[in-house]
Amino acid sequence: MTDAEMIDSPDAGRQLARLRAIMHRLRAPGGCPWDAEQTHESIVPNLIEEAYETVDTIQRGDHEHLKEELGDLLLQVVFHSEIAEEAGRFTLDDVARGISEKLVRRHPHVFSTSAASTTDQVLQQWDEIKRTEKGDEQKPYLHGVGKGLPGLLRAFKLQKKAAKVGFDWPDEAGVLAKIQEEHLELQAAIAASDPDAVLEEMGDLMFSLVNLARFRKFDPELLMAAANSKFENRFAAMEKALLAANLDLETATPEQMEDAWQRAKNPPAIADSDARSH
Repeated sequence: MTDAEMIDSPDAGRQLARLRAIMHRLRAPGGCPWDAEQTHESIVPNLIEEAYETVDTIQRGDHEHLKEELGDLLLQVVFHSEIAEEAGRFTLDDVARGISEKLVRRHPHVFSTSAASTTDQVLQQWDEIKRTEKGDEQKPYLHGVGKGLPGLLRAFKLQKKAAKVGFDWPDEAGVLAKIQEEHLELQAAIAASDPDAVLEEMGDLMFSLVNLARFRKFDPELLMAAANSKFENRFAAMEKALLAANLDLETATPEQMEDAWQRAKNPPAIADSDARSH
């Protein structure tokens, strides 16, 4: 079957049909009690967890497990669709049909006569079509941007959307100056012992750091993930150093932990003679 034939085909594929049948059986009388009890709301944590586990395999370049994680993520879509179908709201076919029609509709440069030859043109066209479809012309420009996303990702998307209409710093120097400004305001709020102001200024500082990441074309969520991994690895190295000194996390003093942390952070270099001996 060609790509053109597949685009217009209602056939979802044998394995997807099998997955739907399994999910239906699990939810049916005599199936699995746990699956039968679930609701859209109860499996939200599963959806979030599977999405992040999929992202993790991609970030680690773990292609062997990516297929498995994508399957787990697909199961969540099938699960929610099964629950909706039981309630007479929509089916998995409706979900697939909806996204297929949306892709065709929002890519007129591929499926129609529109012209968009660069990524920027494609994104601008997508955004214009999306706003028209949703009737957002009269709503605030940032209405609904990144709704439901974690804070760092939503800040990133809000800033990118605002930048599209020219609301942006002219250069990175302005972003750095803003970070310094917010840092000083945070210090002033702490000195004034104003907890509400501290919360607000911490948020402003984090928002400004996201702006710097955007200027540098870094994904702030990926930066945070890398920082988390670095901390986790160094903490494990610190713990290992403490154990080598017959200490553990419960008995070590803060000074001993700091010493082990610094050694984990700056491991001693292997001497040339030692390196040659190995």
